[in-house]
Amino acid sequence: MGPYRLGRMNADDTHHAPNPPAWTRRGFIATVLATGALAACGGSDDASTSTPGSVGAAGTDAAQTDAAGTDAAGTSPEDGYTIVQRFPQAVQVPGELRLPVSLSDGEAALLQDGPSTLGAQVFDEQGTAVGGRIEAARRDAVPGPYYDFRPTIETTGFYVLQVEGGTPEGASFDVADPSTVVVPIPGQPLPPLDTPTVTDGAGVDPICTREPDACPFHDITLTEALASGKQVAYYVGTPAFCSTGVCAPGLESLIEVQDAYADTHVFVHAEVYTDDTATTLTPAVEALNLFYEPVLFVTDTTGVILERLDAVWNTDELVEVLDRSRA
Repeated sequence: MGPYRLGRMNADDTHHAPNPPAWTRRGFIATVLATGALAACGGSDDASTSTPGSVGAAGTDAAQTDAAGTDAAGTSPEDGYTIVQRFPQAVQVPGELRLPVSLSDGEAALLQDGPSTLGAQVFDEQGTAVGGRIEAARRDAVPGPYYDFRPTIETTGFYVLQVEGGTPEGASFDVADPSTVVVPIPGQPLPPLDTPTVTDGAGVDPICTREPDACPFHDITLTEALASGKQVAYYVGTPAFCSTGVCAPGLESLIEVQDAYADTHVFVHAEVYTDDTATTLTPAVEALNLFYEPVLFVTDTTGVILERLDAVWNTDELVEVLDRSRA
């Protein structure tokens, strides 16, 4: 992929247009397919990265911030930010996308003190800018802050998200034909499933790996929740075995807000593995054809998916999504 970057914002807020990228289609597609999200099933967490109740805090001290290569003003590293994708590939479809990314200084650590607001531009595979400049606020989460860009792209194909002050390669992603996407998408019904409950584990033990206590979202099955006449917030993730440390905080955010939405939403949680050996996937994963975690589906009162949050979110973004869903 040829060199290109978005210009940095000057003191007078003048935006410098990027140089157009140059690449081959074959190289571009290879880059997209090789780029993984910071979300995957399997592996064991370090307890320090998945402490319940830590959503909304950066979880860093001054020494860590200095090591990340930024100062209090959130300036970028000398060579530019490296984008760490925190969204899965092959699940984006035409329309408004959600592309959460984190920043790194190239030393494998996520920056804990990036800019409060970050600008970006999407390019297609010919290097043509798609839409205008977009912007996202920094959201604090575990294991590091993220920016949830939401560009609108109406055409399938391969694209690059380039952030201001970032390295030339940006973040490659694809927008797929909905008929080829195996994970349910907004506008489709959420498939019912008799998920494990406190009275019927349905072959899953433990039914919830949250510690020290199981979460309160196992009183009814997903099938019963979808028939309740309320909206459903359905979370699939494993707090104990999520390899990136985001599943426990994601679940804690749901617990934090559940009382505020009890009149309109039913919350249901399903684990990823059938037991604590973390070797066999649950029917919840298989029913949705999931290949990443965590994921949250928010439906309307008829069970049609309104929004899907993939991989990472914090309490603030969750509240925004739930508020929109009941508007």
